[in-house]
Amino acid sequence: MTDTLASHADRELNRGEPLIEMDEVGKSYGAIRALRGINLRVNAGEVTCVLGDNGAGKSTLIKIMSGLHPHNDGSLRVDGKDVSFASPREALAHGIATVYQDLAVVSLMEVWRNFFLGSELTAGKYPLAGLKIKKMKEIADAELRKMGIVVKDIDQPIGTLSGGQRQCVAIARAVYFGARVLILDEPTAALGVKQSGVVLKYVAAARDAGLGVVFITHNPHHAYLVGDHFVILKLGATTLDKTRSQVSLDELTRQMAGGDELTELSHELKR
Repeated sequence: MTDTLASHADRELNRGEPLIEMDEVGKSYGAIRALRGINLRVNAGEVTCVLGDNGAGKSTLIKIMSGLHPHNDGSLRVDGKDVSFASPREALAHGIATVYQDLAVVSLMEVWRNFFLGSELTAGKYPLAGLKIKKMKEIADAELRKMGIVVKDIDQPIGTLSGGQRQCVAIARAVYFGARVLILDEPTAALGVKQSGVVLKYVAAARDAGLGVVFITHNPHHAYLVGDHFVILKLGATTLDKTRSQVSLDELTRQMAGGDELTELSHELKR
């Protein structure tokens, strides 16, 4: 699996080099303050885990980094330069790819067509350009095989694959098309233990190949298996920001469960 991503070494940066930097970033929707004072670094060769319950601000953070919504306050830098993306395509041009929880795949469409969805290879000039179907099948099959996914038939509908396999197809697609930063939105949320393991192994392989990975999750156990840096959001603000050496799994789990608030509630209930 690591060999797959190592083939993209031509665009790797030095491990630990900042790819995305957020300084005091905030986002408001009218009178609603969705994010405030967010400081975040996404480094090459590291997995940054962003944790939080529903409504914590994780989705808003994704939207800012992926170009869906601009930030209102603070600064966002990519490769050291201030940016404010106008669209996801602009973020992708900077090497930032997002794999959403719904995967953006068409269940009834073939695996290879999903792999190239929106980026099809064509021959000839528009509007008479034809698809390079054979070439796309060969590339999709080769890329999936390199990462350990062997489908029975590259022409089978992607909906016939397991949830973990579909996640890996989406991740492989993003990496193949030039991602340097991979944002994963709850990739293990609807998966069992075995399928979650498949996805987590590929997340680790992406990290080891030098990509910066942003792993959005509400599961501290999954986060701690692959994470190098942990950020917990609550009501749009940061409540924990620590590296792996600074926090244990027990502490991360406790903070996710409510931290001091949970301890105080426990004392109240005992009384």
